[in-house]
Amino acid sequence: MSERWARAILATYRWAGAAAYPFIGGYIVWRVTKGKEERTRRHERYGRPSEPRPEGPLVWVHAASVGETIAVVGLVEHLLKSGIHVVLTTGTVTSASVAAERLGRRVIHQYVPLDLKPAVSRFLNHWAPDLAVMAESEIWPVTILELGARRVPQVLVNGRMSDRSFERWRRHPFLAEALFENLAHVVAQSEVDGERFRKLGARPVTVSGNLKVDTALPPVDEAALAGMQAAIGTRKVWAAVSTHEGEEKIAAEVHRMVRKRHPDLLTIVVPRHPERAEALAEAFADEGFDVVRRSSGGEIGPQTDIFLGDTIGEMGLYLRLTEIAFVGRSLAGEGGQNPIEPARLGTAVLSGPHVENFRDAYRRLIERGGARPVRDTRMLAGAVCLLLENEGIRRAMIAAGRSAVEEMSGALSRTLMALEPFIHPLIVKSRLQGGNGRAA
Repeated sequence: MSERWARAILATYRWAGAAAYPFIGGYIVWRVTKGKEERTRRHERYGRPSEPRPEGPLVWVHAASVGETIAVVGLVEHLLKSGIHVVLTTGTVTSASVAAERLGRRVIHQYVPLDLKPAVSRFLNHWAPDLAVMAESEIWPVTILELGARRVPQVLVNGRMSDRSFERWRRHPFLAEALFENLAHVVAQSEVDGERFRKLGARPVTVSGNLKVDTALPPVDEAALAGMQAAIGTRKVWAAVSTHEGEEKIAAEVHRMVRKRHPDLLTIVVPRHPERAEALAEAFADEGFDVVRRSSGGEIGPQTDIFLGDTIGEMGLYLRLTEIAFVGRSLAGEGGQNPIEPARLGTAVLSGPHVENFRDAYRRLIERGGARPVRDTRMLAGAVCLLLENEGIRRAMIAAGRSAVEEMSGALSRTLMALEPFIHPLIVKSRLQGGNGRAA
């Protein structure tokens, strides 16, 4: 495929999206019925703002979901302290809740516009950002091209390129280059990610490490934590967190197997998508398990088998109730979920083999002895038993995990250094205009 054809394909994509725009309403309404959109704010997905644009320099920061939102909090706080306005977009209801919890009204939150020309153009016409910062793997063709046409610098931070995405882009090198050449800078998570972006035509590319290492520890309601710890008492506890479909069933089977050796076992299950909780609770009950849902306000009792963590923004609570955590999307799913938070909060980390999206973090944790991979349900049950019965091994894994994470720190300062050429002119502009931003 030649460069000319690549540009023709991208142009066709842009205008095909514009043609489909009038018919997209049904899709958004369907998402509202599934709880995937806020009914009163669905207009934001069409690029229609819900707040006025403040005067002065403004940076658009986009973080698709919860993990990305948490990762950019430190960067956003630096911008705010510098007197620069931030409009933060996210793509999910849960990430919007996290943004409100961590940043409040210091930022302007909007749902990200659909990657369709009318929506993106309306969004950019209103907010007129001086800089666009996208987190991790957010490669939206129309958005990138529209920002490029307006000569708005675009920087990808905490950049990640999965095996599947890399292979897909590598099959269409001219198409990849036509998009990635619009990026003013890519700040990659690892050397592997950085090299992949370079091969696809991005320039310049630097490596920062993972921003998620430099975030504040997840908050916790101390009263709720103390109450649950009292209710649990001396019972054996392990957790399966950030689980995807199929892994909750695995966790229940592990509970059944381990309970033969530890009759007082409590299993904590925290699904990645809390909206699945009702169906999960019914499935657990059908299997004969006594289930308590956090969202229902029920209390953990002596007979409780499974404590279902079906609330948003309480991972800090769930992880502080245990010293053993299986991190999901790694046995039944693919790609893995972030193990850094569990390691920082003092758990021995277990995972399946499919952790491609967090390869570098898992490599470091496994090398130091802070994480152990398992192949299947039986091996997971064996690992849970081993850690429950051997405090020395468990404590050594916890210490090794914390040490590995500490070695990975520094990503925020390296990212800010890469962003300095883009941010400094905005700081100067803000000061010249009197610094009348929300960060006062």
